[in-house]
Amino acid sequence: MMVDADFMRRIASAAAAETLPRFRRLAAVENKLASGFDPVTEADQEAERAIRALINTEFPDHGILGEEHGSENLGNSHVWVIDPIDGTRAFISGLPVWGTLVGLTINGDAVAGLMSQPFTGELFYADGNGSHYEGPGGPRKLAVRKTTALANATMFTTTPSLFKGEMRKRYDHLETQVQLARYGTDCYAFAMIAAGQVDIVVDPGLKPYDIVALIPIIEQAGGIVTTFEGGSAENGGDIIAAATPELHAAALKVLMG
Repeated sequence: MMVDADFMRRIASAAAAETLPRFRRLAAVENKLASGFDPVTEADQEAERAIRALINTEFPDHGILGEEHGSENLGNSHVWVIDPIDGTRAFISGLPVWGTLVGLTINGDAVAGLMSQPFTGELFYADGNGSHYEGPGGPRKLAVRKTTALANATMFTTTPSLFKGEMRKRYDHLETQVQLARYGTDCYAFAMIAAGQVDIVVDPGLKPYDIVALIPIIEQAGGIVTTFEGGSAENGGDIIAAATPELHAAALKVLMG
């Protein structure tokens, strides 16, 4: 299914109107966890409200799953999955590597999605006819680079501390196999796979709204996204994205033992 690129831009613009005025001007940060730290801001909440309003107006019979304001009509064939600010920790730290994620699933399959970074003026989206970039340097179609060997690969994870026990040992071993390992950047690292800048991203414990929008952006650029078990990534979980099937298989062999 093709999704109108103009609708993607309208979503990105509506979210940016709520996030940008609040970026680096934060008043209050709430913590969603009684033990630990899971921040949420007014920018998260208002951006999601704006996105939901657009979707409800344009597609009143579609379902919505959002991080901040819950779900509606999840039994419908078409469901939009929203993370208004993926990378809230980066947002509250003033780092421009957060993004607005909005994806569309049809019967459970992610078919279209966008990642918008309004501070840098960048929009990454997949509309069913490939993956696209709009921003500095001008518009272009996105394509993964054809890295097949771990020794030549750049890999990202949010932080190795998310890997526990035996899995941490396997992650550390994987890190020794790649050319370059970097941390952080949340959704931005996944977008960089589609852009041909990064080769592997491994992140455990993701929610659907962390990954659904990014699946079609990576897949329609030629990449692959699965769980560590090799299954569908649409429901979240422990997620690996890679530029090529060969690289995906090589990384999983190390990760899963």
